[in-house]
Amino acid sequence: MALSGAELGLAWAAPFTGLLLSIAVMPLAAPSVWHHHFGKIAASWTLALLIPFWLSFGAAQTGDVLVHTLLAEYLPFTVLLCALYTASGGIYIRGNLHGSPRLNVALMLVGALLASIMGTTGAAMLLIRPLIRANDNRRHNAHVVIFFIFIVGNIGGALTPLGDPPLFLGFLQGVGFFWTAGQLWSPTLFLVAGLLAVFWIIDSWLYRKEGITRDDPTPDSPGLGVDGAINLLPLAAVVGLVLMSGTWKPGVVFDVRGTPLALQALVRDLGLVAVTAVSLLITPAGVRASNQFSWAPMQEVAKLFIAIFLTMVPVLAMLRAGEAGVFAPLARQLDSPWAYFWLAGSLSSVLDNAPTYLAFFNLAGGDAQRLMTDGAAVLAAISAGSVFMGAMTYIGNAPNFMVKAIAEDRGVKMPSFGGYLLWSGAVLLPLLFVMALIWMH
Repeated sequence: MALSGAELGLAWAAPFTGLLLSIAVMPLAAPSVWHHHFGKIAASWTLALLIPFWLSFGAAQTGDVLVHTLLAEYLPFTVLLCALYTASGGIYIRGNLHGSPRLNVALMLVGALLASIMGTTGAAMLLIRPLIRANDNRRHNAHVVIFFIFIVGNIGGALTPLGDPPLFLGFLQGVGFFWTAGQLWSPTLFLVAGLLAVFWIIDSWLYRKEGITRDDPTPDSPGLGVDGAINLLPLAAVVGLVLMSGTWKPGVVFDVRGTPLALQALVRDLGLVAVTAVSLLITPAGVRASNQFSWAPMQEVAKLFIAIFLTMVPVLAMLRAGEAGVFAPLARQLDSPWAYFWLAGSLSSVLDNAPTYLAFFNLAGGDAQRLMTDGAAVLAAISAGSVFMGAMTYIGNAPNFMVKAIAEDRGVKMPSFGGYLLWSGAVLLPLLFVMALIWMH
């Protein structure tokens, strides 16, 4: 039985709010405690939801919610992420890479172009390691990673269903494969160009000011090249499996405690597990070591996002209830593309942007054919808000947290949750405001 958001009060959002505050505050206030016990802290907030839920709604519905969240949302999300992380981690880009403003801009531009082809996660995981290595002899390099998250981890994925999970969900609901590209290419180009221009100014100033301030921990190797290029095949297989799951409709659906599991989704997810295993087997010896490949970032994302997915279940249910739920004042504000952009986008900043997109898609009527025609401006606003504003916080989109974890694993002193929000508020938010004034009306 589906959870009715109309029956829920704001208190049900407390565990999710507590989890967000823990992610935001504890790495700064108690870094040692968070580093060693973040999994236990996330599990505690999950239990703070599940125990009252079980007492209020019974074991059967609690089990149904667990099964649905795990099978329909968390596991597909995690196996896709793991396949992209593993395959891209087996590709080592070597050569004389110097972290100059020109090289940094070039890598981000390439990443933005790749993001809508191989997904923001795939592009980010492929390029973040060479970008970090290129800048690891600079004293100030956190800003490079922050702009990389903005551009490659989010904005660049706005053009196709392969680019970002919210658009893939729209594709599964019937939105045309190239529809989003036709609607959002201009705003995407504006944001990428604007962010690169701002980055160039900041990075050039810091580069001139500091120069090379320490010995390079990863000395240059002669000649440019790619080791482990065989992993381009698993990456292509990931793209193919995702496309297959959206286009092949055999009509076979399995019911697991009320959760429908389509055959194409099962084939996709099992295929992604196989791709992960194949990538590990075919990667030449030494490539992952050269890449300083570690499972720690993937483990951190897996532990935190299971808590995020479960604790946000009642929040999304209350959103879907629209004017019948506690978020009725919010639902009444949805009277224009401008409102859809800012409301869907703001919530995508703190909720996972894929289910948030789906909640607003349904609030707008849920009919893809009508939304692509009469409601085109609204659907474009929901799409733009979900993808673009996923960059506002570390948890708005999966690559954000993964890139942060990889950077910190390599010694980059990344800002806290609040520190990152200051960057996104100062740099990204003004550009989003101008973009919305031009296109979201």
